[in-house]
Amino acid sequence: MRVIQRYFTTEITRSVLFALAAFLALFAFFELMGQLESVGRNGYKLQQAVLFVVMGLPGNVYELMPIAVLIGTIYTLSQFAARSEFTIMRVSSMSTRMTAKVLGRIGIGFAIMTILFGELVAPKATELAQKLKLEAQGSSLSSQFRSGMWAKDVIKDNGMEGNVTGTRFINIQALQPDGRLDGVKIYELDNEFHLAQMITAERGDYLGNHEWKLSNVLMSDFADGNKDRKITEPVKTEKLATRNMISEVTPEILSVLFADPDRMSAYDLRAYTKHLEANNQRTERYEIAFWKKIVYPLSIFVMLALALPFAYLHFRAGGVSLKIFTGIMIGVAFQLINSLFSHIGLLNTWPALVTAALPSVLFMLMAIVALRWVERN
Repeated sequence: MRVIQRYFTTEITRSVLFALAAFLALFAFFELMGQLESVGRNGYKLQQAVLFVVMGLPGNVYELMPIAVLIGTIYTLSQFAARSEFTIMRVSSMSTRMTAKVLGRIGIGFAIMTILFGELVAPKATELAQKLKLEAQGSSLSSQFRSGMWAKDVIKDNGMEGNVTGTRFINIQALQPDGRLDGVKIYELDNEFHLAQMITAERGDYLGNHEWKLSNVLMSDFADGNKDRKITEPVKTEKLATRNMISEVTPEILSVLFADPDRMSAYDLRAYTKHLEANNQRTERYEIAFWKKIVYPLSIFVMLALALPFAYLHFRAGGVSLKIFTGIMIGVAFQLINSLFSHIGLLNTWPALVTAALPSVLFMLMAIVALRWVERN
C-alpha cells in the first residue's frame, strides 16, 4: 500500500503542478496585457508592471488550486486507466474505498498548501502589490464618493477600554500607501447622538497601538451638555498643532474598504467583522467571505472525489483530452457556482455558512452519484 501511495502521490503532484503552472502563465499573460495600458503614465514603468503581476500570482495560486487538483488528478487517473494500471490495482484487491483513502491523503497536502497561500502569502503579496503600484504612480486610495471614505467607531472613557461615552464618525479624503491620512474630519457624538465635537485635521499619522497623531487641527467643542446648551451660546473653537486620538480604526481596517474580501485572510475578515458588529453595521458580505475561506480548502477533497470516477472509465470511452476538457468544464462550473451562491446568499440573507458550503456539498453529491454509476456500469 505504501508503494501505491507513493506512486499516486508522485504522479498526481507532478500533474497538478504542471496544470497549475500552465494556468498561472496564462493568467499572468492576460494580467500583464491589462497592466500595459497603465505603463508610461505617472512614472509607472514596465518592470514595475511585471513585478505587480508576479506579486499577484500567489492569489491566483489560491483561486486556481482546486481546478488544478481536479485536472491533474483526472489526467493521472485517466493515464492509469488507459495503461490498464488501475485495472491491475483493482484485481489486486484495491477497492474504491482504498483508492479514496489514497487520494484523501494526497488532498491533505494540497489543502494545507491552499491554506498557507490563502492566509499568509496571497493577502500580504496582494497588499504589497497594491502599495507598489500606488507608490509608482504617486497615487493614493480614495473613495468613489465625493465626500471621501467614511469609518465609524465608538468612544470609550479610557481609550480602548471602559464604558462607551459616544460615537465617532471619521471622514477621510485619501489614504496613502504608507497608512497616512489626508484631509481628516471627525464628528464625535454623545450617547444621545448630540454633536459633541468636530475635529478637522490636515493629516493623520498612525503611531501604532490604535493611536493616531493628527496635525494642523481645528477643533470645535459642543460639549458641556449639548442638550442643555442655549442656541445663542457660542461654540468653542481651538487650533492645535497636533492632537492624539485613540481609535479602533487602524490603517488595516481602512484598507479593507478597498480590498476584495475574497483576497483577504480569514483572520482579517474576522477582525473586520467584529469591528462592524461593534458599530452596528452590516456584516453579511464579510461573513460569507470568512466562511468561504474556511470551506474553500475542503473543496480540494471535493475535486478529488469528482476525479475518481474517471479512473473507472476505459480509454475507449473517450480520450484523455476529452476527460481533461470535461475536468476543466467541471472546475469552471464550480468556480462560477461558488461565486454565484455568494451573491444569491447575500441578496436572500441566507446563513453565511450555508451559502459558503452549499456549492461544495452539491458537487460532492454529484461525485458520489457519478462514482456509483461507473461502478455499476
